[in-house]
This record gives sequence, structure tokens and C-alpha cells, in this order.
Amino acid sequence: MRCRHFLTSLLSPLSFANPPSRPLASRARAVAQPPAQRRAALAEPDVGISRFASSLPGFRGALKQRYSDFVVHEVARDGTLVRLTSFDLPDERADTDDEADADLPHALESFRLLCGDADCEALRGFLSRVSEGDSDVSPIILSPDADKAHRLEVHDFFKRNFIFLVTDTVEHSDGVQRCIRVRLRSGPRGRRNRTGTGSSEPSGWRDDRPFDSRGSVTWPYHLGKFLRFHLYKENKDTQEALRVIGKMLGLQPRSFRIAGTKDKRAITTQQVTLFKVHASRLAALNNKLTGIKVGDFNYVKEGLVLGQLMGNRFTITLRSVIAESEDMIKVAVDGLIKSGFINYYGLQRFGSASVPTHLVGAALLRGEWRSAVSLILDPREGECDDMNGVREHYKEHGDIDVAIRNFPRRLIAERAILQRLKKYPGNYLQALMAIPRTLRLMYVHSYQSYLWNHAASMRAGIYGLSGVIEGDLVYKKECLGEGTVTDASENNDDHTNTSEMDIFAETLPEETIQSVKIADSEDLLKAVYTLEDVVLPLPGSETLFPGNEVAGIYHEIANKDGISLTESTHGVKEFSITSMKGGYRRVLQRPIDCEWIFFHTI
Repeated sequence: MRCRHFLTSLLSPLSFANPPSRPLASRARAVAQPPAQRRAALAEPDVGISRFASSLPGFRGALKQRYSDFVVHEVARDGTLVRLTSFDLPDERADTDDEADADLPHALESFRLLCGDADCEALRGFLSRVSEGDSDVSPIILSPDADKAHRLEVHDFFKRNFIFLVTDTVEHSDGVQRCIRVRLRSGPRGRRNRTGTGSSEPSGWRDDRPFDSRGSVTWPYHLGKFLRFHLYKENKDTQEALRVIGKMLGLQPRSFRIAGTKDKRAITTQQVTLFKVHASRLAALNNKLTGIKVGDFNYVKEGLVLGQLMGNRFTITLRSVIAESEDMIKVAVDGLIKSGFINYYGLQRFGSASVPTHLVGAALLRGEWRSAVSLILDPREGECDDMNGVREHYKEHGDIDVAIRNFPRRLIAERAILQRLKKYPGNYLQALMAIPRTLRLMYVHSYQSYLWNHAASMRAGIYGLSGVIEGDLVYKKECLGEGTVTDASENNDDHTNTSEMDIFAETLPEETIQSVKIADSEDLLKAVYTLEDVVLPLPGSETLFPGNEVAGIYHEIANKDGISLTESTHGVKEFSITSMKGGYRRVLQRPIDCEWIFFHTI
């Protein structure tokens, strides 16, 4: 986590007594939200957040009073800060002709040694016609070759030496003989060309079948297949912004790849990749988009995956700051930099409605399909009257068509369930399986996060946060150089008004199971590990539990919820913790490169 804070002192109508027992994030959110949402929002203690990393008294302030108070820049894997700096289009021209011409004699001689004089002369003539500008030149078929290993060697030769050519294998009408066919790849050196050998005489070769291009027909050969660009957005969720762009391009949101979602009530910039879309198409949208801009275009070979980032840099403005003195603020911020913070999963992980996602997850883990459906569809305290009216009407009358017609498209889970129930009345498991997989897994993952938060609070409450104690789980020292991120969304827990679509991409990616060990007395004696090495598990089939009292809280809470962490009570693997790998998360995090400024406003 990288951050910069701006603290502003404003005349505030709010007054507070002694610091409450809830974390600063909770207090800030309570100031920033309108009354109706405060009433519906979860409190941190409801999801296991109950401890501070420091005993300092702290101060109060309003977080995200304006969306511009929260600025997030993604930090790429190479440490580069992601900013929107240019709307220029990348040069898509190929610049390989001179190099190819210089290497041509050597390449042809190598090909002669590989395939013989006849095929070499055929290729030479083919290349001559291409160089003369005949972009519609017919393919050539090389001599029959029964040796599969040799054919593979020929295919590899063309990939290495003639990237503007494409090869595949065709068979003779006798069903026995096989030959390699060579054609000009689409791109700046030519467009898609016709099939055939160029001869009007029947050859017996089945060369009229389509080329096996597998996605390479219309995309320029010299460009990376993914367009990488920077997405700048204001006061919009990442998925919402991508839905808008996708709709304009005629693409589904799943076409986009990101390293992690960013906060909604904020100004954020992040990397996005898109498969085989030209930069000009996206650049043309900038004049039509509101609160969204795209730029810094570049073509790359691979798309992004969740977690493929170093972190995020935050620039945060806290308003209506109330503290005993400026010195107290300095002490508190210095304490944050020195002591860090407990790495809790924030409220975003659990949704913002009166029915938290971890309660749905608990119902799924128990195999209570109808109960899970009801939790998703039933009326909710704090939701707008119109939406609750739709929920109440469905609960009373069971009219699926009316409900589908009135639920907005952003309520993906509700609409998916109803559409499946219309097709399979009373089949609640089938209805749940209609929810997009990432979204339905989010419910179980949120329950894992719920257990983790309680375990972290217990670890801090019983043993404090002064150092490693015997029985702690720690990453093995030899593994610390490897990637340790098991949750791509761990820096995005500050949403205050999150719909289910907002957390659609906030679920755990396929977890990276690091090699951990239980710290023993010898480790403590040698002082091998520090508190920053301590982790707690997200329960799964491949995770260990701590070797001290903290392990008990997992089973204690799960048992109260009627859930077993060691065996499944039903046969649906997707809704079973024992069928998940699990993962680990550091108990403590310290902000990197943290600085702050205090200024007064009138």
C-alpha cells in the first residue's frame, strides 16, 4: 500500500465523545454517508473488525466526502505508476522489410537444406511474387512429406524465419499423402489470399479447405494480440465503466481483463487489456464518454490477470478533521506509518445491503438452497422504496415475470435466479447455479473472509501485535521472494455504496498457496521471523491452521453457523470449503512511502 494523506480542518456540526470502539474507517464512513445508507450499512464489528494495530487515541475525519478526495493510481508489476498521459495512437505499421530482405538469402539456403531444391525454388518464386506487390498471391504446396517430425520442423522454420507467412498441413485425396501448404498472412504485407496452388490443373490435394488460422486471419501479424490501455474514471465502479465501454464497442464485459477493481467513489487510473481490438476504436470513444477516459495505448502479447499488480498508490483527503491538536494528528499518522494496520477485509467484501454476502455464503455452505435464494431476493432494510416494492410484490405474489421486468439489470444475481426459476420452478439449486460463477463464488469467499477477520481480531486481542509468538503461521523465508498475493482485491475495501455487480470481480482469484510453517520455539529464539511474516488462513483443503488458540476461532464460529470446515454436508463442490484450495493473508500491513500534509480551510 502506498499513500499520501491531506488532512483538512473544517468547521463541523458533528461532535464526538470519547473514541468509540470502532475503527477509523467505520467512523469516517459514518460521516460521509447519507442517513438512509448509514442505517442499512454493516458495522465493522458485525464482520469481525474490532481491533486497532495501535493504542494511540487517533482522530476523526470524513472519508470520501467528495469522490475527488480519494485518488487511486495502480502500481504495475514493474513498479510503474499508472497514469493517463497520452491519447496518441500507437504506430501499427510493420517495419520488418529491410531486415527480412537482408536475411532472405541465408533463410532460403537453410530452407534448401531442410526441404530440397524443388521446394526451395517454389518458395523463392512465391516470395518474388509477394515482393512485387501481388497481395492476392496463391498459396504453394510443398512436396509430400510422410515424416510428421520433419513437418513440425518445417512449420517451426517458417515461424522463425518468415513471420509474414502461415503454414498448415493438407492431405491428398488418396487419404495417405500429406504436404505443407504455405500462404501469405494477413497484415501490412498482404491481405487474406485465396486457396489453391495457382494451377488450373486438378492436383488431388485437398487445398480448398479453410486455413487453420485460429484467430490469426484478420489481426496484423506484427502486433501483440492484446491492446493494453489506461482506464481513467471518476465516481464509477470499474465494472460499470467497462460495461459502458463494452456496450459502445459491442463487447461483453468479460472481454476486458484487469489486475484488480478500483474504488467507486474515487478518481482512479488502472491498466486494462482487451483481445484483438484496435486502439483507434477505443480512442474514438473519448468524446462520447462521461467521467471515463482511455489512453496510453500499447499492444502486448499477454492479457492481464487478477493480482498482476504491485499495489495501489492512494492520495486521500480527510475532511472535517477533529483532534485534540495538530500534534496529536502527527502522532497518530506517525503511528500508522510505524505500526501499520490490521489487514482486515473491509465492508466491501461483505456488500452494503442489510443482507451481507457472508450470510448467503453460510447458507450455501450448509446446503440450504431455498434459504440462500430468499436472502438474495427478499426485501431489504435501507433499500429504496421502489426496489423494495418489487421484492415485496414477488415475495407476496410470486410473479416472476413482473419481478424480472422491474429488477434493474445491475441486479445480476436476482435476475439470473428468477429466469432460472421460471424455467425450473422450485429448483433452487439450479436457480443459484444460474448466477455467474464469479459472483456466486463471491458468497462463499466472503464467508472465508468473515472467518479471517475474526481470527485476526482474536490474534491481536490475545497475543497483541508486538511480535511473532509460538504457533503462528509464517511464510517460509525461502518462499518470501515469490509472489505472496492471494487476494487481488485486498486494497479495495473502501466502497461505501456497493451493489452486487460492484463486487462481481472482487472475489478471490485462484489462490497461490505459499509454503508456510508453524513458528516454533527455535524460530523465536533465533528471531528468524517478524510480525510482518505472520499470516492467517482463508480456510480450504490445502491450508494449515495456526498451532495456537487462534485456530479454535475458525471452528468455533463455523460450528455456530452450522458449518463444517473439514467435510461437506452436500455434494455440490462449488459451495464447499473443503473443495477450495484456500489461501493466506498477512495479518499486518504497513503503508509504503506514506506522507501527509495538514492545512486549514474556511
